[in-house]
Amino acid sequence: MSAVLADPPLPALVFKPIAERDIAQVARIEEDVYVFPWSPGNFRDSLLSGYQCWGCWMDDELIGYAVVMNALDEAHLLNLAVASRWQRQGVGANFLTFLISEARKLDKEMIYLEVRLSNIAGRRLYEQFGFTQLGLRRAYYPAVAGREDALFLGLNIAARKI
Repeated sequence: MSAVLADPPLPALVFKPIAERDIAQVARIEEDVYVFPWSPGNFRDSLLSGYQCWGCWMDDELIGYAVVMNALDEAHLLNLAVASRWQRQGVGANFLTFLISEARKLDKEMIYLEVRLSNIAGRRLYEQFGFTQLGLRRAYYPAVAGREDALFLGLNIAARKI
């Protein structure tokens, strides 16, 4: 008889607001996962503008972050990233579930976002949550060879239970 030992469960994810002291860690993840990263100043400006800046921690390690701009009855997800070594382990889905829950608490009806056409993993994640394409933003993102289009997606959270 042989025993197969399962991997130990991952510690619980903790979601809490990003503070100024976290910007260097956020920037390191951003530079690791994006070819054209936001600068630390972009994150600082987001904090100063009052955007929701969330971090995802596992134990004491920051493993992801999100920036959400709220206006009236809608939320716009400006940036969502998970550190490369934690990708494809359900962290992004858990984070998105949390962000949708937070938007509901603020009585938001819609969440909008842009995603690169080439970001297949991101597109699949958003599709699984029921985001639908509302438009196409031509030449929206910088790319190695010029510019890349973005899909403009929306999710009606007022009509959906997750």
